[in-house]
Amino acid sequence: MRSTFRSFQFLNYRLWFVGALVSNIGTWMQRTAQDWLVYNELTHQDASAMGVVMALQFGPQLVLAPVAGLLADRMNRRHLLVATQTAMALLAVGLGALVISGSAQLWQVYAFALALGVVATVDGPARQTVVSELVRDEFVPNAVALNSMSFNVARMIGPAVAGVLVAVIGSGWVFLLNALSFAVMIAAIRVLRTDQLRVLPRAVAGRGLIREGFRYVRGRPDIIAVLVAIFLIGTFGMNFAVFIAAMARTQFGLDADGFGVLSSVMAIGSVAGTLASARRERPRLRFIFGAGGLFGLTCVLAALSPTPVLFGGALILCGLTALTVMTSANAYVQTSTEPVMRGRVMALYFAIFMGGTPVGAPVVGWISDRFGPPWALSAAAASGVAAALVGLIWYWRSQHLRIAFDRTSRFRVSLHR
Repeated sequence: MRSTFRSFQFLNYRLWFVGALVSNIGTWMQRTAQDWLVYNELTHQDASAMGVVMALQFGPQLVLAPVAGLLADRMNRRHLLVATQTAMALLAVGLGALVISGSAQLWQVYAFALALGVVATVDGPARQTVVSELVRDEFVPNAVALNSMSFNVARMIGPAVAGVLVAVIGSGWVFLLNALSFAVMIAAIRVLRTDQLRVLPRAVAGRGLIREGFRYVRGRPDIIAVLVAIFLIGTFGMNFAVFIAAMARTQFGLDADGFGVLSSVMAIGSVAGTLASARRERPRLRFIFGAGGLFGLTCVLAALSPTPVLFGGALILCGLTALTVMTSANAYVQTSTEPVMRGRVMALYFAIFMGGTPVGAPVVGWISDRFGPPWALSAAAASGVAAALVGLIWYWRSQHLRIAFDRTSRFRVSLHR
């Protein structure tokens, strides 16, 4: 257990972890309330509308990620995070006020989702890479895994709390509570001990810095393989807001509290996956691609579940395998990238991971509306299997393996360098 939480020996990381946990809980509360607002209050159980919201929220990653990465490499990341957290708090207040006043319309939710996506795009690379200033290099994989654990503990707590609060006080007040959670995060950043922060090299001002990031990734086939796998799973596999809402309401006839509970149940597996990742000294590619294949199989189990209880059990396995993929991939890309390039590479990582949502979310929403929620989960299953195949192809090519046939017509695998 001590090795799992070894990054907690650093005071700054403890402060960061507490602030991030509170902020993440608020964020998951808002996501759950927003999903329910769109699916059950502003539309008549329209999964496609939820897909559009997700597309607008994550679409800016595709356009702004290179700029966001450059900002993370050039600017003081803590100052940048204070600005983005403040902006997200104001957006939460604005949407909450509209909902409480009873004047919220679907197009307004779309507009707020887009604005939040723009701010979150800038926030993401800085949030991910700031941990390297809080701990020493050998602790970065552990700190990344604990960040993922924080995110998924929040996923376990936030949706369940939001489900109850939506039923009791309504979605609008949940948005306002999320705005308060950002204040905790800002306070945690403000009280970090600057004398204990690591001074890391920043990108030197000049032309072509964004292109430099792309050239760096192009020269790393291992990172390219990881990014392809992440794109597949992020685009078609990680749309669980759509999957769970559709299964909960359409397939099983559950209300908001049931939706919140199922969302939290999935986070149990997610936390287990991040804790397992935190115990490892360093991330390995086989965990990324192997867990991708297992993710596909668990999505098949979820699609075939006949009851909410069995569906919840399958979601635990989905969360376990999905977070093993994501945490291992995140840590591998960060720790294997030069510090001066880290912001730009992580921005590209998140552009590929989150930016695929504008494509995947509407597609799986349409599949759910047209053929039923289990078929939408089948798309997630296919993404996991495809990610595992990408890993096999990369390993085959990196080891220069060849298939040869001998005179007895039996094939053998040989190694050529």
